[in-house]
Amino acid sequence: MKSIIATGILLASGSAAMAGPYVNIESNTSVYGNDYLGGTVELHKGYEDTIGENSSWYIQAGPALIHQDGKDSEVEFSGKVGVATALTDEVELYGEYAFMTGDEFGSAVKAGATYRF
Repeated sequence: MKSIIATGILLASGSAAMAGPYVNIESNTSVYGNDYLGGTVELHKGYEDTIGENSSWYIQAGPALIHQDGKDSEVEFSGKVGVATALTDEVELYGEYAFMTGDEFGSAVKAGATYRF
């Protein structure tokens, strides 16, 4: 269990130190006020590697267990692909594309920066 948590932390940080296959378990819950709207648990298998000295990439996919309040749970397929590049020892830029199947195909793009103290 500790290795799964450690893998998730390393993936979230965009670290270029690891290379190879991994497992990522991610849980997202939607709440509005005090009302539970639903949640998703993604069970992904992935692969990551470096690009040169300062960048890394990853790809992961697997089942997504979806629960919406008042509805039966569903299983869909989801995945993500992302890149990260270190501009300096303290600053890293990253981007991610994610998708999920379902009644309608959904996708999203995320981009950001990390500053390490």
